[in-house]
Amino acid sequence: MRFAGIASGSSGNSTYIGSDKTHILIDAGVSSKRIVTGLHSFDIKPEEITAVLITHEHSDHISGLKTFLKKYNTPIYATAKTIEFIKNTKIISDFNNFNTIKAQEEFYIGDLNIKPFQIPHDALEPVAFRVNCKDKSVAVATDMGYFSDDIVKNLRGVEVAIVEANHDIKLLECGNYPYALKRRILGDRGHLSNENAGKLISKILHDNIKHIFLGHLSKENNYPELAFETVKYEIDIDECRYKGTDFPIEIAKRDMPSRLIFI
Repeated sequence: MRFAGIASGSSGNSTYIGSDKTHILIDAGVSSKRIVTGLHSFDIKPEEITAVLITHEHSDHISGLKTFLKKYNTPIYATAKTIEFIKNTKIISDFNNFNTIKAQEEFYIGDLNIKPFQIPHDALEPVAFRVNCKDKSVAVATDMGYFSDDIVKNLRGVEVAIVEANHDIKLLECGNYPYALKRRILGDRGHLSNENAGKLISKILHDNIKHIFLGHLSKENNYPELAFETVKYEIDIDECRYKGTDFPIEIAKRDMPSRLIFI
């Protein structure tokens, strides 16, 4: 399997996942040009993308859809309410290649087995994705106000994942955001803090984990170094038998693709 972030941050998100036979995108929240450039950096042609999976309807996850689909007409896979939003807002016109998915119901795209699972976020019907190919497994898990036992269960055993580390709580509380927006981000349907990202990662570590990306960082309420050190600290103080230096942790960049991970 192959895994790479094309872009990850509060300003836009898109992830590439593939096998030797099948290539997919999860989200298209940056410009089509950036998506295509990112794919080319992995030696993947945009015409090779079999499907675009959408986690939810917020603009930082779908803003590049219109232009990308106009040129490549790639099938979309999303939950019913997400598809309804895209259709009703006419983000995409003259496009009918929608495929409805449901949380906890697995499906296949080529040789990729995909399991969407529910996440707590202030969107209509948001999901995260676990993608399996034979005995390999990866995941994209961002945009959640907290992590539940079910989320931990769905992430156990993955070898590569992007996990949200959106904000530092103190930076957010002392920052310039309006009070209502601060409460939204800190709420149960908001975004995962650096501390909670570390606690979540601590619960899914295992001997065969290959790589963890910290994703969806806020530009205003976080710093890459702060996210990295906080997550490592939370792993170190957890009761799990692993340390933050036992496996690679990398910040998924907002302005350029990450390196391609092979498993």
